[in-house]
Formats: sequence, C-alpha cells, structure tokens
Amino acid sequence: MMKTIIEFINNCFAFFGPLSDFLWEFPTNFEWYAKIPVLGSLPFSIILLVGSGVYFSFKLGFIQVTHFKKGINVLTEKRNVKTGISPLAAFFLSTAMRVGPGNILGVTGAIAVGGPGALFWMWVSAFFGMATAYMEAVLAQIFKEKKDDEYVGGLPFYGRRLLGNKTWIGIALSVLYILYAFCCLPAQGFNVVSSIGRLGEIATGKGFVSQSSFYYIISIIVVIGTAVIAFGGIKKVSKITDKMVPVMAVVYIITVLVLIFVNFDRIPFFFTSVFGGAFKPKAVFGGVFGIVLAQGVKRGLMSNEAGQGTISMSAAAADARHPCEQGMVASLGVFLDTIVICTMTGFVVVMAHSWLGPNAAAWAEMDKLPKFTASVAELTPGTAFNSIMAFLVTLCFCLFAYTTLLGMVSFSEIVANRISKSRKFINVIRFLAIFTMAFGILCNIAGLELGNLWAFSDLGNILIVLANIPILYVGSKCVFKATSHYKKNDGTPFTSSIVGRNDCSYWDEKARENRQEN
Repeated sequence: MMKTIIEFINNCFAFFGPLSDFLWEFPTNFEWYAKIPVLGSLPFSIILLVGSGVYFSFKLGFIQVTHFKKGINVLTEKRNVKTGISPLAAFFLSTAMRVGPGNILGVTGAIAVGGPGALFWMWVSAFFGMATAYMEAVLAQIFKEKKDDEYVGGLPFYGRRLLGNKTWIGIALSVLYILYAFCCLPAQGFNVVSSIGRLGEIATGKGFVSQSSFYYIISIIVVIGTAVIAFGGIKKVSKITDKMVPVMAVVYIITVLVLIFVNFDRIPFFFTSVFGGAFKPKAVFGGVFGIVLAQGVKRGLMSNEAGQGTISMSAAAADARHPCEQGMVASLGVFLDTIVICTMTGFVVVMAHSWLGPNAAAWAEMDKLPKFTASVAELTPGTAFNSIMAFLVTLCFCLFAYTTLLGMVSFSEIVANRISKSRKFINVIRFLAIFTMAFGILCNIAGLELGNLWAFSDLGNILIVLANIPILYVGSKCVFKATSHYKKNDGTPFTSSIVGRNDCSYWDEKARENRQEN
C-alpha cells in the first residue's frame, strides 16, 4: 500500500525535476550559449544573484565592510525585548536555516566537481551576497507587522506592499515558500535520524539496519520533540536555536581547527590549491575555469541563501531600533555561513588530498558525506583520534540538519500569517509541517524514495529567486533612503515619510508612542 502511494506521488510530480533543472541551468542548456568561454558555464540565475550583489554593494557604499563592526555591536548589545525577539536571537534563527547540511555536503561536492578553486569564488559570491542579504532584511523590517507579542514579515509581506498591496501576491509568495519548505522537511528530517544512527554506530562500534527498531525509536523521538518545539511558536523555536546554533558552530570550528593544527604542514597546500585553482586553471577558456567559477558561486549562494528571500522572515521577527540594524545583522549571517563555516569544510577536504592521488577515483564515487568523513580519516590516519573526530563531525552534521528543520517549520509559520493570522490556521500549518517531516522519515527508513516530490524544493528555490530579486530592485529606493537616514544619525525616528511612503504602519505607530512617552 505504502509503495503504491509513493509511486503515485512521484508520478504526479514527475515533471518538477526536469523543469527545475531547466530553470536553474538556463541558458547553459542551449548549445550556442554553452560554447561561450567562461560565461557559458554560468546560468542566468547565478548571474542575476551575483550581479545584484555587486550592484547593491556599490549603491550602499559597501556597507558590508564599512558597518561590519557596527553589526557586531548590535549583536553583542544586551537588550530587553517585550515584543518579538532580539537581534541576536534573529541572527541565531537565520543561522539555523543558513548553516545546514549543505555546509558540509555542498562544499565537498563543489570541490569534487570544480576543485579547490571553487572555494575562492564561494568567498567572492558571499562578499557581494552580504549586500543582498542586507537589502532583503531591511525591507523585511520596514514592512513588518505586529501580531500579539511577535513580529511577522519577510518576502510575502514586503512583496505585497511593494507590488501594489495586492492580496493575491502576498498569498502566492507565502504558498510558494510553504510548499518549498514542506518539500525540504522530509530530507532534513531523515538527515537528523540517519546522523543520530551514525553517532550510535560510532559510539557502540555496532551497525544498525535502517529498518531496525533503533531507527524507528529515534524517528519517534525526533518527530515528537520537533512538534513540541514547533507548537510553542516562534519565540520557543528561537530559544532553542539560541542554544543550539552557538554550540554547533563552536564545536564544528574547534573540531576543524584541531584537524588543521595536527596537519599544520598542509596549510600552505590549502592556500596554493585554492588560489591556484581559482586563477590558474588548466585552459582558462577551455571550460575548466567556468566550471570552477560556477561551482564556487552556486555553492556560496545556495548555502547562505542571500537573495533568495528565504531568510528574510527571521529579520522581520527582530525588535530592531532601526530597519538597517537588522540589515547589518543579516549581512553578518552570510559571513558566518560561507566565509567561516564553509571555509572550515574546505580546509578539511583540500588538506586531506583525497581528491588527488591513487585513491581519487574511489573517493569521487562516494556520496558527499562519506567523501567528507573519508577526508577527516585521511587527516587522522590509523589513530583512535579518528573516531573522536568522526563523532564530532557527525554530531555537527546532525545539529546543522535539525536547526535547518526547525527554521523551515518556523519560517513557514511566519509566512502563513500573510494568508491568515487565525490560530487554527497556524496550527494546521504546524501540523502539516510535522506530518510531512514524519512521512518523509518513514519513507526513507522503509527504503522508499520521494525524489520527484523533493525536486519541487529545487523548483521552489529558483522560483523564489526569480520573484525576490526583482522585488528587491522595486524596493531598493526604500532601502537606500533608509540607509541614508541611518548613516545620518540625526536623532529623528524612522517613519514612512523617510522612504517616501505611507504604509510602514509599525514604524509610524512606534514613532507616535515614543512622542507620547516623551
């Protein structure tokens, strides 16, 4: 019965995979374009994302550099929050989504395909992506709305306001994100369960069959735990991510730093490989350079999600004093995700040399996570130290997957408020998210694949990109004016009039309340 249901679902969504691939790769899937040196390896979506980042960086006066320290000050400032969550909590919530399994799987895959030089272009895309993240976070703050003791906002909210305040636009963007998130939840849920199983295997030295009672018990615990957190609302999710994100980031960074320290002599090889692969590829105009560039840019943008609008909901949830404050915080999120976490993964893979030498062919055939763990083993060969490192890396992978899962559930709830703020409706969204995750985990344990359904997550991603970037341009004047007001720092409150509008209701109300108090 279950197998019949899975086959039916896959058949219904069979067209998603090819359509997603076509849109993500357009126009590289046309021979005339693919023959263009370098450019022929870069799809329009990547050019759009990077080009927008470059444009916004110049228009904002490279705010990701000039206000980097200010962003850190905002994060470290102690603040009592009555409504919404603190800027730091919003940072952790967004990081929960950004820092996911892709920080290990995606980077390893990018190096496997494009070589170490892909890391350099990942850094470049992240640098400009910081400006794009700033843009969408500021818009999320400008047009956020208050709901009880929380703030809701993000792409569906600023998209509606900027495109003529049409109700259907907000609903369409909300539905698109919810469907995208729901299609990602099964895979993330199974990543959590499988990594917990792997932790058990490392700790006990025993193997566990996927359909064993061990995996079913883990699955039940994960589903129930997630449901308890999800039904607690955005604030409860943020309390959990406040604790988990710093732990997983610190554990991962320390683990990799230890690996770097015990392989200190390989550091020069890392930098030589990265910069040599980025600037001195074999046959620059023979396609290799384009592959290196494309892999680095794709992985950087798919990891930090700058420009996709999928992180903007966390920015809106923060109780910021000025919209631009949270823009700088969002910019720092991209820095942490790509420049720090992804680079840590790059160090392990490149220094291990596994992608070179006699074992390169066997390494290339592995799945992405085994590729990474094989690289860890190469850096700690034949020692008990290897088991400890493998355990810590797997633990981080588990936490990466779980915080991403929580983020998707929480963000789905936030955007659902654009459709209806009814408690019953929000509870339905929470239930559907948990059910989808549980169904996906069960299918994976049973050895059944929902590949065509999950392909919708890729399709949803590119559709969100193609929707969000044009909206950022429509709202760019608002962000530029808000930024000028923030930089001026003349003591005047931020209101609708600052950006030449009359619909920034939250900020107008806040300014009235401050005047009455004074």
